[in-house]
Amino acid sequence: MSERHAYDVVVIGAGGAGIRAAIEAHQAGARTAIVCKSLFGKAHTVMAEGGIAAAMRNVWKEDGWQVHFRDTMRGGKLLNNWRMAQLHAQEAPDRVLELEEWGAMFDRTNDGLILQRDFGGHRYARLAHVGDRTGLEMIRTLQQRAVELGIDVFMEYTLQRLLTDAGRVTGAIGYKRQTGELVLFAAKAVVLATGGIGKAWKVTSNSWEYSGDGQAMALEAGAELIDMEMVQIHPTGMIWPPSVRGILVTEGVRGDGGTLKNTSGKRFMFDYIPEFFKAETADTEKEADAWYTDKRNNRRTPDLLPRDEVARAINAEIKAGRGTAHGGVYLDIASRRSPDYIRKRLPSMYVQFKELAGVDITVQPMEVAPTLHYVMGGIRVEADTAATTLPGLYAAGEVAAGMHGANRLGGNSLSDLLVFGRRAGKSAAEYAGRASAPPAANEAQIESAAAAMLKPLGAGDGENPYRIQSELQETMHELVGIIRDESGLKEAIRRIQTYKERLEQVRVPGGRAYNPGWNLALELRSLLMVAEASATSALMRQESRGGHTREDFPKTDGEWGKKNIVSMRQGDTLVQRTEPLPIVPDELKKILEEGAKSE
Repeated sequence: MSERHAYDVVVIGAGGAGIRAAIEAHQAGARTAIVCKSLFGKAHTVMAEGGIAAAMRNVWKEDGWQVHFRDTMRGGKLLNNWRMAQLHAQEAPDRVLELEEWGAMFDRTNDGLILQRDFGGHRYARLAHVGDRTGLEMIRTLQQRAVELGIDVFMEYTLQRLLTDAGRVTGAIGYKRQTGELVLFAAKAVVLATGGIGKAWKVTSNSWEYSGDGQAMALEAGAELIDMEMVQIHPTGMIWPPSVRGILVTEGVRGDGGTLKNTSGKRFMFDYIPEFFKAETADTEKEADAWYTDKRNNRRTPDLLPRDEVARAINAEIKAGRGTAHGGVYLDIASRRSPDYIRKRLPSMYVQFKELAGVDITVQPMEVAPTLHYVMGGIRVEADTAATTLPGLYAAGEVAAGMHGANRLGGNSLSDLLVFGRRAGKSAAEYAGRASAPPAANEAQIESAAAAMLKPLGAGDGENPYRIQSELQETMHELVGIIRDESGLKEAIRRIQTYKERLEQVRVPGGRAYNPGWNLALELRSLLMVAEASATSALMRQESRGGHTREDFPKTDGEWGKKNIVSMRQGDTLVQRTEPLPIVPDELKKILEEGAKSE
């Protein structure tokens, strides 16, 4: 092992959750390191554009944590961990104000308060934002805070496997991307904040880093995953030209007045309002238009239904032949807002379409189509501490599950990062503080992990990792996408098993330094593990709920709504079981019931 480090707390991932966890662990007195796969500041969090959901009541005094809690639970089709949804709604405002204290520059109301915008599934405007660059400002602020505190940061290090001893985590092993040298981080506690799994699918808004590393590491080390069938297809991604397909088009476009139309110019979302939302959604264009000008007295536009509802509606329009020539629909804000308003409120979208698609969104509609965006499932954690089922291991952000249930509301991701990043860092530091000495290194385990990582290197004929990745992405897009069925899921699982067999035969020429083929060969192992967990969980859940739609089980089933699907490893085999959801306390049930009555 060419490089070894020892810390109290090692945070793997440098997005919003990871940096916030590291800040909290450091401030609690733990010697802390951040290890990130890319450059510090280039986290996927920067791609979150619309805002941070928090019931700050700066625009709507009627808002509050109880309403935010209810919206989150309803948006997640009640599959959420109620305690996580409660903590998130209660603590999000303080986390936003904390960012402001650390230097974040938010848009402002006329009174100088933090401005909040509308987003799908939120009853009130509650997304604190910085134009449509909120994630970028959030990372800039957290990054600056971490640097000020002097937290050690290791950039372009990819950690591949967790190390354990006596049933607890003792560190992680990986490699330096620039040189290929193997590296070991011994730790009393580890926080996983590695993000999502989007690169297992062909069309995704996710960047190259999202290869499911954290989920795979946790699963292999003995932790449990839940809800892996629940992946979110964001309704609006770019679709043309092909080189930009899947790049996110922020929900803020619809929050600021954009409407979805088919090729006939019809605002089709009025045809897809589910019974669950009829009481709070406008039934006609006239009502919806009035809502934008007098939001206190009118019901909201159906263009701002939760993401799963909108994505399915767009998919239905395209399948019915009412989509664009490029296989999408139109998103129009030009006919509803002035050019100055659009450029001020949506500066990134204006530049994105102008530069990448040659479209001026102040005068032309955008072409959009669904794109895989987020995974609600992930590592199972305890709500208050963010502890996994493996002692010494914590998880926060998209890599963790429970908070969002079957579907995430827009804007809840950024506040999730802050709320549970902080809790994960605090808990990890407390756990590390109880350890009397650094964990002993298990040299046999280290040697085994190192040998497995070096195995793909070598001359001779073998499988090409790029070919396997391409086939996997096609399979997941085709068979484990927005609409699923039994035969397709079984075929996907069969194919994934063949990809796993072929992975053992991968050979990559060249050395370890600057070798993307070798890097991909190692990431494929993670991608295949999370793809298998997603497909097998989707086959097991025989209903449609949130981000999981079964064509052969199109209705929501009350019994399935009472349980999570838990994934774990038994030896080298992935197995699943169901487990009842935590019971919602009576006082929170009353909040859910009162909200329903008020509509």
